[in-house]
Amino acid sequence: MKHPVFGGNSSNSEEIFKIQKRIIRIIMNSSKNASHQQLFKDLNILPIQSQYIFSIHLFVNKNKDQFLSNSQVHKINTRQISALYVPTANLAINQKGVYYSGNKIYNHLPTAIKDLSGDENKFKLALKDISYMVPIIVWRNILVHN
Repeated sequence: MKHPVFGGNSSNSEEIFKIQKRIIRIIMNSSKNASHQQLFKDLNILPIQSQYIFSIHLFVNKNKDQFLSNSQVHKINTRQISALYVPTANLAINQKGVYYSGNKIYNHLPTAIKDLSGDENKFKLALKDISYMVPIIVWRNILVHN
């Protein structure tokens, strides 16, 4: 069953994440000092921000034909020639959209996972594994700084 993801990149996502951590600790009967990362993994649940990023990766992978690669935009042979083209976006509303942020975070996936993009199930499994391993702060930095 698929669930819509709300708030992963919104101003309320931090509050939702705090509530999510509190609920996870109650379910697992853990102390406030217990690591939430391991609790999420034990319950096979992604934090709200990770779920948002996971959903964006799946969207980009399913709709690659709607995204340009760097090779389609220019013919300069660079290391990033096969990466998805990240368009210029000056407005914050455009930068939060999936056609801008999706390119950025998809380009940061390891090549081994991108190579699985033809097999949706293998791609999802590999993506879920990395979603547990990569701290949320790393994805936030990619969205904000790159």
